[in-house]
Formats: sequence, structure tokens, C-alpha cells
Amino acid sequence: MSLSKKIAWNTFVQVAGKAVSTLIGIIVVAAMARYLGKEGFGGYTTIIAFLQIFGILVDFGLTLMTVQMISERPDDKEYNDKLLSNIFTLRLVSAILFLGLAPIIAIVFPYPLIVKYGIALTSLSFLFISLNQLLVGVFQKNLRMDRTAISEVVGRLALLAGVFLFIYLDRGLLAIMLAVVVGSFVNFLVSLIFVRRYARVDLAFNWPIWAKAISRAWPIGISIAFNLIYFKADAVILSVYRSQAEVGLYGAPYRVLEILISFPFMFIGVLMPFFVRYWTGKNPEEFKKLMQTSFDFLAIVAWPLVAGTLLLATPIMQLVAGNEFIESGKILQILILATAVIFLGTLFSHIIVALNKQKKMIIAYIATAVVSLALYFIFIPRYGMYAAAWITVVAESMIALLTYIVVYATIKWRPGFKISNRSLLSAILMAIVLLAVMPYLGNVIILILIGMISYIFFLYLLRGFKKEAILEVIKLKKA
Repeated sequence: MSLSKKIAWNTFVQVAGKAVSTLIGIIVVAAMARYLGKEGFGGYTTIIAFLQIFGILVDFGLTLMTVQMISERPDDKEYNDKLLSNIFTLRLVSAILFLGLAPIIAIVFPYPLIVKYGIALTSLSFLFISLNQLLVGVFQKNLRMDRTAISEVVGRLALLAGVFLFIYLDRGLLAIMLAVVVGSFVNFLVSLIFVRRYARVDLAFNWPIWAKAISRAWPIGISIAFNLIYFKADAVILSVYRSQAEVGLYGAPYRVLEILISFPFMFIGVLMPFFVRYWTGKNPEEFKKLMQTSFDFLAIVAWPLVAGTLLLATPIMQLVAGNEFIESGKILQILILATAVIFLGTLFSHIIVALNKQKKMIIAYIATAVVSLALYFIFIPRYGMYAAAWITVVAESMIALLTYIVVYATIKWRPGFKISNRSLLSAILMAIVLLAVMPYLGNVIILILIGMISYIFFLYLLRGFKKEAILEVIKLKKA
């Protein structure tokens, strides 16, 4: 199978797997929101947001750095096994250290006791998530993201089963968080079983390797840490100044955002080994060609998401979380703008890593974090979740622009907008179709299907993609 076919097949498999896991994730969120209500779901959101801060500290850039380092010597299995085992052990040590601090620090926060207990319990989930992230790098390098897709779907099914069981038994918030832990553990366990076919993962300590990994990862780690401040501090600050019910109203659409933005990270994650290979192999033309293809594809997905969600946000939240979360639709309309920015910004941030220019981004992330924190503390106490949502849009736009500036300064690449403009026009035409049929159709699922079909139709008419490209992907499995 050719390289292009491998990339296309891996992308296809990931999209299919992500579609299934996303559907399961939406069902889980819907069940949680209806069972816990605004206040209970606010507790869930607070627990997850609080622990995500420590989860990013655990990562400290090691996930991206692992993909980069094992892609530099792709044929040296012994070296990569040794490298992976050491980084895996380093991740385990850092996870125990930082996640162990989370329940202790949570004591001083003005949270209900059940939320503090939930933080302690759910820290185990983040331990398994952090270990699983490193294994994903092995699948990316070997272009076997079908294994990741299977692991994620199995983990989500375990989560779904646990959530429905505890809802049936009426065990409350802590039992729901236990289901989250079980789902993360199953995901990690299945990944660990799969990964042994491609790499040997043991516990290992080799200080030179640890030092090398840390020295190369710390610029990414610092950047990610400040990235977290503007991406997750909003929910934490909101949980301190406003009620858990308002946190719940904000957390439900934010959970939808998190599900959506997993796609660009997944897509670019598949391509990362090739960006690294093209750049280190002194092949700038292929590097830029792959950048443009990635930009076009992400634009094709982002534009209809924005147009459709702006029109259907309230019925979407009503469908997902129930009537108690109708007000969350207004928040989703704001956050979908941030989602579109993140789609394209993800490409630039990963390119920074491929170019090994992480240190140049530290100031940009610090500046964005400082501006965002200042805005959060000024406006969230007064305007609550609406301020948090709009500041998220501002922060994501700021960091995407600064990231692109660094990319342009390094390789002088400017994106072509031919495909993006055609997808934008197709999304506008799709929105017109939806506006025409919405007075006659009240079912949001039917409206979403109409939107998808009309967008693909208009995009095809405007030559935003070619029929041959779709047929090529369909035939990949036979190649």
C-alpha cells in the first residue's frame, strides 16, 4: 500500500472510529446531564476541569515529543523500544506525582465535599488516560490508528455500560465518576495489549534518555501548561465565582466542544510522523504540500460545523442534555466559533513541533495565558458563563494567529484558500437550505442530516472535492 493510501486509510478508520466513539460520548453526556441535572453536571464539570490542569502537567509535552523521537529513527526497533519504555516510566512517575497532588490542593477550594471526593477518585482516570496517550504515539508511527479507534470504542462502551448501570441503581455523582475511571482503564488496557505487537513497553530507568526526553519536551510542556490556563481555567474560575448549576450549563456545551476538537488532533496526529520525516529529510516541497492538504481538509470540516451549529445550537443542546439545558444552546453558539479556530490552529501548533520551534512559542503562550486570565478574573464574576465563552474565542484566535506567525517566519508558507472558500460558500448555501426547511421540520436529527447532505452536494457542485478521491478511499481496504 502506498504512503498516500496508508494515510488515507488511517484517516478513514479514525473517522469511522471517532464517529462511533463520539456517538457513544454524546449518549453518555445526555444520560449524565439528565440524571445529574444542572447542579450535578456542574459538579462533574468541575471535577474534570480541575483534574485536566494536573493532567496537562503530567504530559509536559511528552506525548508529542514521543511521536517526534520515534519517527526520527523509524527502522531502529531496539532503540525505539528502549526509548518508549523509559518515557512510559517517566510518564508513570510524573502522573503519580502530579495527580496525587490534585486531591490535596482541592481541599482549599470552596467546593462541596462530594466534588472533592470526586476529584480524588477520578484522578485514577487521568492516570490511565496519561499512560494511554503515549501508546497512541506508537500506533501513529506505525500507521495503525485502527488499533486506537478500537481501544477508544471499547473504553467508551465500558463507560456507557457503567453510567447506565449506576443510573439504574441511582448511585449518584461518585458512582458516575467511578464509571469514568473504569472506561479509561479499559481503553488503556486494550491499547496496551495491541501495542505489544509493535513495541515492547516495560518499566525502565535510563537517566540519559530521561534527560534527553525532558530537555526536548520542556518547551512543549511549558507551552501546553500555559495553553491549559486559557483553555481550562475558565471552568475552574467559573466554579469558584458562580453556582454549580451555572457551571453545569457551561459544561454541557463545552463537553460538546471537547468531543468535536478531538477530530483535528486525531487527524493531524496521523500526519505528524510524515511532517517530521519530510522536515528532517530536507523535503520542504512535500512538507508544504501536506500542510495545504491538511488545511483544506480541516476547513472542509470546520465551516459546516460552524454554520449548522449557529442555527441548531439550542435544539442540539435540548436533544443532548434535556430541557433543563436549553440555555446552554446560546453558549454552544459562541463556543462553536472557538471550535473552528481550534481546527485550524491545531495544524499550526503541530507544525511548530515538527519544525522543532517549540521554544519560540513559549512567549506566545505566556502572553495568551496572561491576557486570558486577566479577562477571566475581570469578567467571569460579573457576566458568568457568557464571559467565559467569549474569552475562550478570543484566546483561541490569539494563539492560532501567533502560532501561524511563527510557522510563516520559519518556512514562509501561506495557505491557499481556494478549497476553503468553496467549503465556506457551500456551508452558507447549506445554512440557507436549513433556514428554508426549519419552519416545517422540528426534528433536529433530520435537520442535521439535511444539512450534511446539502453541504456535500454543494461542495461537490463547487468542486470542493473530487468523486475520485472518495472512490479511492473506499477501495483502500482492498489495496
